[in-house]
Amino acid sequence: MNKNRLEAFSDGVIAIIITIMVLELKVPHGAEFSALRPLIPVFLSYLLSFTYVGIYWNNHHHMLQATPHVTGRVLWANLHFLFWLSLFPFATAWAGENHFAAPTMAVYGVVLLMASFAYWLLQYAIISTDCASSKLLTAIGHDRKGKISPLLYAIGIALSFYAPWISGALYVIVALMWLVPDRRIETALAEK
Repeated sequence: MNKNRLEAFSDGVIAIIITIMVLELKVPHGAEFSALRPLIPVFLSYLLSFTYVGIYWNNHHHMLQATPHVTGRVLWANLHFLFWLSLFPFATAWAGENHFAAPTMAVYGVVLLMASFAYWLLQYAIISTDCASSKLLTAIGHDRKGKISPLLYAIGIALSFYAPWISGALYVIVALMWLVPDRRIETALAEK
């Protein structure tokens, strides 16, 4: 199966997710800078989620560049991944509007954890379709960041009930870890 429809659909869903998130930034009632103060938590949660969605979009794009074709299994794995991404607007709004309260940070962490798990499933669904000569398998190698991230999310979820700010810091650390451009796939494609 050709991968173009999968890419186009995924790009459309991700664009809608970002649009929904930005719509949660309500215009304040007042023209003073102080009117923006109540929006700071909402903006910070939006900024973190926008960063995560951007990271996933970028990595999804690179992953599909290393994918020769897709199967039904890959389509379902991609839909599963998009489902978890589609929960970002809810988790983002809830955390921001409630000033990063413990339950909201736990739910935010669960969404992050499940999105990373779904991405991992998609990655391996793609690898299993082209197993012997998989460029993607070569590119991901040991995938240290991919193994560390879910662990940090799980720790963040557990800590959210004791120190929500620590869980938030862990979520930021994982985003910063992935924000550094990952050239593994580009390098693997150039070598083949």
